[in-house]
Amino acid sequence: MSPRLSFAVDAAYKGGRSTLALFQTGVEVITKADATPVTVADRGAERMIRELIAASYPHDAILGEEEGGDTGALDRWVIDPIDGTKSFISGVPLYATLLSYEENGEPLVGVCYFPALDEMLYAEKGKGAFFNGRPIQVSRRETVQGSLLCCGGSMLKAAHHHKIVDLVAKSLATRTWCDAYGHALVASGRVDAMIDPVVSHWDISAVALIVREAGGRFTDFNGSDKFSNDALSSNGRLHDEIVAALNS
Repeated sequence: MSPRLSFAVDAAYKGGRSTLALFQTGVEVITKADATPVTVADRGAERMIRELIAASYPHDAILGEEEGGDTGALDRWVIDPIDGTKSFISGVPLYATLLSYEENGEPLVGVCYFPALDEMLYAEKGKGAFFNGRPIQVSRRETVQGSLLCCGGSMLKAAHHHKIVDLVAKSLATRTWCDAYGHALVASGRVDAMIDPVVSHWDISAVALIVREAGGRFTDFNGSDKFSNDALSSNGRLHDEIVAALNS
């Protein structure tokens, strides 16, 4: 593990653990300008991670969900202190603290920590992906037929609603294990694909690298690495079939 990845694992762990003091406590929820929720746990975790970065990498740029940053920097840290704030405020333990470092716009290290589950996934470009210290690989299912699919909820674009029906009919089951948790399940081989209808850059930077280093694919709904506002992760083998279905 490189020094930068080791730092990222430690920083994500510390930031994530800080949220537990407010988890399932009825913490006050604030509505942001974009109509999404935020709490002092989100803001406190991001502030902690920023301070850790500043102490160890004082000249590095940072982009975070809550405090913003330099959106034009190609070399930067990307922080999502609580990916799945709606799960957090509902007392559901499937939320994550995400941290990545990008160079030339591509993630080199990525960490995805689930504080309430105490599950840690991480990856470094070209060096594989790991879950609680063990190497992980995506599943080997070849087609959507009989697969296990995740979907990030009901917010699919109207054009995609009816296209999902055919995928659901072929799959063994479809579950709404959303946000980073769905992508983590793909990376660790527990599900075959995750269809994520609404994403921002801080939602996907870390998990994209983890899925790819586990042997999977991570694109938008069109199969492009240049993301719009949706994401699809899979074991790679059934990726093109899902992309074709979403664009039929």
